Amino acid sequence: MKNLFYNLLEEIGEDPEREGLKDTPHRVAESYKFLTRGYRQNIDEVLNNAYFEAEDNHMVIVKDIELYSLCEHHMLPFIGKCHIGYIPTDKVIGVSKLARIVDMFARRLQIQERLTNQIANVLMEKVGAQGVGVVIEAQHLCMMMRGVEKQNSKMITSDMQGVFRTQMATRTEFLQLIGTAV
Repeated sequence: MKNLFYNLLEEIGEDPEREGLKDTPHRVAESYKFLTRGYRQNIDEVLNNAYFEAEDNHMVIVKDIELYSLCEHHMLPFIGKCHIGYIPTDKVIGVSKLARIVDMFARRLQIQERLTNQIANVLMEKVGAQGVGVVIEAQHLCMMMRGVEKQNSKMITSDMQGVFRTQMATRTEFLQLIGTAV
């Protein structure tokens, strides 16, 4: 990767040997390894058996989980927040694991629609929830820095599964609690 970034600097007309850029190929390679670490993570290791018995089936919500990802079309960042709600059947997951799930999938080349779906699918599968709702709000630098250059645009995606899809009251409660208009 380091050689690729060295060549990239040359291709854009820079001198990779000048003082300010000498270590840039190495730094950028390390940065991309960090920004794409989700490819090297395994969901079972991320969850680390942090399942706990649930005595009831009330809605669990964690909102405003920060996320940073790279658009797969331009490899530019998109930045936002994720809101997750689920209704457990007989087990809940450690609260920090929700943020770790978001990070694992966000730290890959992504489109926001797929990211939203991957988070919801994992929760339905691994927690065995009665239902899951995931809403992501993000700003895409590929729209802000290039192309249409719309600075205030925000993309919102949602994935509702189980009772969040089939029961309007459950979906409405979730959307109201995360502060999204219904």
